[in-house]
Amino acid sequence: MAVRLAKPDAFPPAPARASRYNQIMPAPRIAIPMPHSGDRAYAERALPQYERAIELAGGEPVRIPLDHSPAEVMKIIADCDGVLLPGSNADVDPAKFGAERSLRTAAPDPPRDTVDDLMLQDAYKLRKPILGVCYGLQSLNVYRAGSLIQHIPDFLPEDLRTRVDHEAGKEVAVAHEVEIEKGSKLAQVLYGDSRPRLSGSAPEGCKLVVPVNSSHHQSAGAIGAGLRIAARCTADGIIEAVEGTSPDHFVLAVQWHPERSVGDDEASRAIFRALVKAAAERHKRRTGEVKCAT
Repeated sequence: MAVRLAKPDAFPPAPARASRYNQIMPAPRIAIPMPHSGDRAYAERALPQYERAIELAGGEPVRIPLDHSPAEVMKIIADCDGVLLPGSNADVDPAKFGAERSLRTAAPDPPRDTVDDLMLQDAYKLRKPILGVCYGLQSLNVYRAGSLIQHIPDFLPEDLRTRVDHEAGKEVAVAHEVEIEKGSKLAQVLYGDSRPRLSGSAPEGCKLVVPVNSSHHQSAGAIGAGLRIAARCTADGIIEAVEGTSPDHFVLAVQWHPERSVGDDEASRAIFRALVKAAAERHKRRTGEVKCAT
């Protein structure tokens, strides 16, 4: 499936928004910002994994450049049905949540932060589905006035600091386990129908535990407005997923990297399918609104 990429030297005019909603249902378009503005090698290496995950889920990934003006970015995302905020090797500027910078905190990426904020503003205003991954979770939480733990080992009690290597990296397929909150949207995504998406079912009274990879040294601290905790690391209690509290707006973010394992892990595929499904449902509703208005 072709990836829509807006080139700086040939920025396309925005199509009429109503026209797309008069068409037969196309693949939902999922906007994905470039992961980093200054590290092109990292960005080009990381982004295709997210694009493949969206394609496997039935969506169409749309790359959002970080070097365009806010007006140009808004033109691109106007024709998108959902948002995927990917990981990054930057850290969110602690000034955004009123904290002093830790010596362990990496340099921020202001162009990425600007685009994330524009996309989140648009998504919350128009109820577009949102999925955040790793840095994307942190970006979302700060956007919603939450805070971050800038370096996990500095936050944990000494007896918990070595239980989990949250910076294990992409070479480690399973770094630790997370416990999913029962009754959460994430639990619904992973266990929600008669075909369990994980190995085995989750009988009444049992914990919902998922093995995950891990490539982060920061995590959510205080949870932002309209968000709630959806999963924690079983070994040290670090927050591993958050989700929106509004029942009519799909908002989910995970601290691990499901895009790395969509080829062989059903739980990872289910996360991206949930985003694309929510985007398709929103598109269908908008199509009905346009038809009623014409």
